[in-house]
Amino acid sequence: MIQVCGVSAMSVSRNNISLTEEEIRYFASKIKLRKLYEDDDVILMTAPNEDELINIILDLLREKPMNLREIHTILSGLASEDKIRKALITLMSNGVITMNSDGRYTIIGL
Repeated sequence: MIQVCGVSAMSVSRNNISLTEEEIRYFASKIKLRKLYEDDDVILMTAPNEDELINIILDLLREKPMNLREIHTILSGLASEDKIRKALITLMSNGVITMNSDGRYTIIGL
């Protein structure tokens, strides 16, 4: 069993999530946050603000259409489901993304 962003990868096969453990690791490794402090034992990073979260979500959706649960699985420990939902609503109202009939968000024009 693998821990990725605080979520057990074995548990992600349920609840409308069709990401493999490898995909979760890949997407989680692409997320870049600002470092506040680093030494041999600790790396302290900031949680993303609203704009950074929107950009992180857009980067994820450029790779693959995803539903809310999949995005939250990747961002677990970094952003709450409510903050992710708010970012998705902002992107939809700005005409940047849309939701497919299967509940997956995709970037318009991609």
